[in-house]
Amino acid sequence: MDNGEIALSEKEFSRIRARVYKIAGISLSDAKRTLVVSRLSKILRRLGLKSFDSYVDYLEASGTEADNQEFVNALTTNLTRFYREDHHFEHLVTHIRGVVARKPRLNARGQPRLRIWSAGCSTGQEPYTIGLCLTDAIPELKRWDFKILATDIDSSVVAKAAAGVYPANELSGLSAQRTALFERGADGTVRIPAPVKSLMTFKVLNLMAPLPFKGPFDAIFCRNVAIYFDKPTQGQMFDKLGKVLAPDGFLYIGHSENLQAVSNGFRLVGKTIYQLKANSSAKDAA
Repeated sequence: MDNGEIALSEKEFSRIRARVYKIAGISLSDAKRTLVVSRLSKILRRLGLKSFDSYVDYLEASGTEADNQEFVNALTTNLTRFYREDHHFEHLVTHIRGVVARKPRLNARGQPRLRIWSAGCSTGQEPYTIGLCLTDAIPELKRWDFKILATDIDSSVVAKAAAGVYPANELSGLSAQRTALFERGADGTVRIPAPVKSLMTFKVLNLMAPLPFKGPFDAIFCRNVAIYFDKPTQGQMFDKLGKVLAPDGFLYIGHSENLQAVSNGFRLVGKTIYQLKANSSAKDAA
């Protein structure tokens, strides 16, 4: 140890990188060494372990599912805010208005069906923004079978998202029209209104595992998720998303991501907005 900090050797860093890549597909660059030390050191101290090697040994030999989840949680970063990348939500409203205007898909009861997936939902600002802007702009959706699936690999942020309670400063910078869509708690917090919260299904999901559903989704948000993966893993992930995206649906990705660099199955239709190519799917991924 040096000044109370646990030293991380090259060998230990390599073991940690290999393990998080195997479990979650996350590719840790050399620039993440400081993050690894600061976040995992807390776990080592709690477990009474003296080295990162002993921690990986522990995970491999007797680590529980909860231990492995904590390992992944510690190495993911969650930066998000309400109405982030505003043009995506403007495009989504236009798209769903089109879905409403034409003959929609029906559920087994003959009710119009709408499904949207927030893949990498973090602490919930993205899926709640989807629900808030659509229910505000298209009131007839209240009569639809409308659901939003919100998933993330980090169990701690999924739990926070499901609560739907945020500090008031989360609304900083939003217009008065948008802030009016939230409820105010007596404790100074802001809360997601019950009708919007009822649209949500929050689940912990590893995008590297087989997807436990078939869709189709009318829209998928997978923003600032691919940045954690190497190019082959990005291609695999977008392949999976393409298989559950409706042919007329849209995929929204992060501003620093480039889907066309890793997949031949999509066409760019707007700023970081994609659609499946005609007669194609993301299985054509490069």
